[in-house]
Amino acid sequence: MLTATITLWIIAIPLIAYAWRRRDNSLNKGLQLAWDATRRNAALLIIAFIIVGFVNVLSPTELVQKWIGADSGWPGLFWAEIIGMLLPGGPYVVFPLIAVLHSAGAGLGAVVTLITSWATQALLTITFELPFMGWRFVVIRWGLGLAVPLLAGAIAEVLF
Repeated sequence: MLTATITLWIIAIPLIAYAWRRRDNSLNKGLQLAWDATRRNAALLIIAFIIVGFVNVLSPTELVQKWIGADSGWPGLFWAEIIGMLLPGGPYVVFPLIAVLHSAGAGLGAVVTLITSWATQALLTITFELPFMGWRFVVIRWGLGLAVPLLAGAIAEVLF
């Protein structure tokens, strides 16, 4: 997390300085938008971190290792893909949850499958895709996309 925080500050500081130098109220507008986004998302982040804390404390290590552990093979990758598709929310919610599963014994291949499945096959995206792209597109993309997380996880298992 420290690296991510430093990286974000490296991006934010020049943007703040540039907005300040413009002297056209960009700094105030940017800070106001940032504060509005913080207010809108604060509850989500707090709840997500509470969930992560309890999942970390209550997650049954044996169950995680059995279903998606390093020795779970293809069935573990399939379960990881399903779990990844069901994960709700953005990166601030999903990555802490996946990190907890990894520390509870999820294998590398399963973790790669989880992340790839969430990024490419999250069920929540259908609600956005359907109105804009239509059923045909959704079915084709999903049909083709189902193999990608499994392949990514299998390759991670083989190589690492």
